[in-house]
Amino acid sequence: MSETVTAVQPDKAAMEKINLYTRRAYKPEEVYTFSVVLCDNEVDRDGECFTKETLEELAKLFVGKTGILDHEPTSKNQTARVFDAAVKEIPGKVTSLNEPYAQLTAQAYVPRNDGTKAFIESIESGIRKEVSVGCAVKKRVCSVCGAENGACGHVKGQMYGEKLCFMELKDPKDAYEWSFVAVPAQRSEEH
Repeated sequence: MSETVTAVQPDKAAMEKINLYTRRAYKPEEVYTFSVVLCDNEVDRDGECFTKETLEELAKLFVGKTGILDHEPTSKNQTARVFDAAVKEIPGKVTSLNEPYAQLTAQAYVPRNDGTKAFIESIESGIRKEVSVGCAVKKRVCSVCGAENGACGHVKGQMYGEKLCFMELKDPKDAYEWSFVAVPAQRSEEH
């Protein structure tokens, strides 16, 4: 989803969270940390939309999850790990549905070494910045009629009177991964 990947200097609290996932205690200079917007509550290209409540639940589920490349779940594609996540509202910004805009922002880390140098540079240079999430939800609710999990004939992306049909994604049951991708499902703009 994101166009926003921002490097941040890890403080003591961040290092404590990072070191929960490492086999030895790393120092701040040994890791590269960055903030990344994983997803938001805007209707995406697939005609789906996370609710703010779903984003709040996903924030808990994404902590500890690995960042990969192109949703290819292989160990060679593991690039980063989330050590913290939270939902952030942007004051004054609203979605296309005229609701307060909210985004799930994660803090992630990568060890600094010769093998990650090019990856870090691709983030720093703005080449790698869009991400997409892999997760599962229990309910997909039609915005037009409230039917769950496709139990109606409404078509995502179509207008029904004044209502746009999309599926609200609710009750997340798992977060698998987040991935750097070339074209994410969620439309993005600079946040």
